[in-house]
Amino acid sequence: IASTLLKEAGFEVDTAENGKIAVEKVEAASADRYDLILMDIQMPVLDGYQTTQAIRSSTHPQAQTIPIISLSADAFTEDIRRAYASGMNDHVSKPIVPEELFAAITRVLKTLN
Repeated sequence: IASTLLKEAGFEVDTAENGKIAVEKVEAASADRYDLILMDIQMPVLDGYQTTQAIRSSTHPQAQTIPIISLSADAFTEDIRRAYASGMNDHVSKPIVPEELFAAITRVLKTLN
């Protein structure tokens, strides 16, 4: 759903089937390839928390600065705190409300400028 919403809004979208592939894609990417990452928490191989921690600890030039937004049906305060503690910049609850997704994207991108 997020991918469709973003494509319809004119974003270029890249996806990963699991957390390990997501880390590999980021590590192999040029420094200007990705503007932000939408991170599903429930993924195979590495979950979203583990994937975020692996990205943040990598040597990629954007490792510490690329905005990462968690996507999760888990919207309890402790789940959101865990997302931030793992290195994510924002949180969007599922089911995705388009306005909330785009508001989160706007927030994290504004912090870069």
